Amino acid sequence: MSKNFAEVSRLIVDAIGGVSNVASVTHCMTRLRFVLNDESLVDAARLKAITGVMGVVRNEQQCQVIIGNNVSHAYAEVLKLLPEGAAGASAGPAKQKITLKRIGAGILDALIGTMSPLIPAIIGGSMVKLLAMILDMTGVFGKGASTLVILNTIGDGAFFFLPVMVAASAAVKFKTNMSLAIAIAGILVHPAFIDLMAKAAQGQKVEFIGISVTAVKYTYTVIPALCMTWLLSYIEKWVDRITPVVTKNFLKPMLIMLIAAPIAIMLIGPLGIWIGTGISAVVYTVHRYLGWLSVAIMGAAWPLLVMTGMHRVFTPTIIQTIAETGKEGMVMPSEIGANLSLGGSSLAVAWRTKNPELRQTALAAAASAIIAGISEPALYGVALRLKRPLIACLISGFICGGVAGLGGLASHSMASPGLFTSVQFFDPSNPMSIVWVFGVMILAIVISFFTTLLLGFEDIPVETPQAKEHKATDATASTPFAVSQSAVKTQ
Repeated sequence: MSKNFAEVSRLIVDAIGGVSNVASVTHCMTRLRFVLNDESLVDAARLKAITGVMGVVRNEQQCQVIIGNNVSHAYAEVLKLLPEGAAGASAGPAKQKITLKRIGAGILDALIGTMSPLIPAIIGGSMVKLLAMILDMTGVFGKGASTLVILNTIGDGAFFFLPVMVAASAAVKFKTNMSLAIAIAGILVHPAFIDLMAKAAQGQKVEFIGISVTAVKYTYTVIPALCMTWLLSYIEKWVDRITPVVTKNFLKPMLIMLIAAPIAIMLIGPLGIWIGTGISAVVYTVHRYLGWLSVAIMGAAWPLLVMTGMHRVFTPTIIQTIAETGKEGMVMPSEIGANLSLGGSSLAVAWRTKNPELRQTALAAAASAIIAGISEPALYGVALRLKRPLIACLISGFICGGVAGLGGLASHSMASPGLFTSVQFFDPSNPMSIVWVFGVMILAIVISFFTTLLLGFEDIPVETPQAKEHKATDATASTPFAVSQSAVKTQ
């Protein structure tokens, strides 16, 4: 990635149609996510040609520009170019005809747009909980020691109050009042309400104005708060229209709370839980019937899911499963082979390429995938760019996913699998799990490395100074960037 983030960001904004075409922008761990006013103004060829851009993913809702681990620096520079208030907003383009495809894309965009900003807190909490588990296993502190209790509380905070975090993030996405969204989500995790739901679960009758309230546990959940905040965005607009101007300061928020909170408690909350439970049931029914084969299929499909951004769809399912059972044994184990395979394939490219710039990119991408489990630099900067290494990764991901499934590996958190986060797969009751984890990781690197060398790849020729000057000129021009170059096949 170029260190001149200001210049790269300026070129990106120009290529997507300029400042006036940006309705909003957010970022996740590796991508800038633009919502545009007019998709037709995007110059895709010019955008992909910018040095520092690893790839571009486009759909009806967003234009996603893959930057890599330095995305936060590029995001900061993009914000300097945009008018105040563009960050995180979700104004989007004008209303279009409603179709099933657009509804599906909208749901996916809402889920990904809401969950992506929360991933750092979720990963941070997961790793703290794993640290507490290791300290407990090694006997550094006695059983029930206050230090372990505090560490577990620190790690569990992001999960216990996940509905509140989801509400805050969704409020930004749906452009509704964040404080009201947080207040309503806070009701769902209030100690008195939790106690009331526990009594309802035991058969005690719980009613609100004569209407029975379904017993639901909302801590560690995503879908209820997300649905609630989406509905809140409409309730707020409706209440704003019917309240007199002189009463808006007190009557408007009171009416919103009195309307939205009961609907959340009696309708949206239970419905969201049923939706989340249904999705989880489908995923793990497949796992129950196919066993290790389902993990193998997921291991092969994972890079393709990441390419489309659909991998974030599994986040609520993983969180809910870990909260209910303490571990997740399908999606997370499949990621071990997928991530490490991308790292091994990148190492093979670095070994064989004659292009110094590509070698540097491949080595950095391999380190990111293998050590930290962040695979997008390897996916976009190497595998997808050269194509055949991606095939090698899919083959390796399938094999290693199957091995992980046969070994019965399961994750106790949802940090992206890599060398530093492999501890999440350690099972205190099964010491052999350590052997299985490292066996799968080594196997993924070895298989993908040699498969990539066997398949070969079209190496990228080294650019001459004249070609670089021509590229720089074209990147700033108004016409799409295009350079004709012959490929050199490496076997």
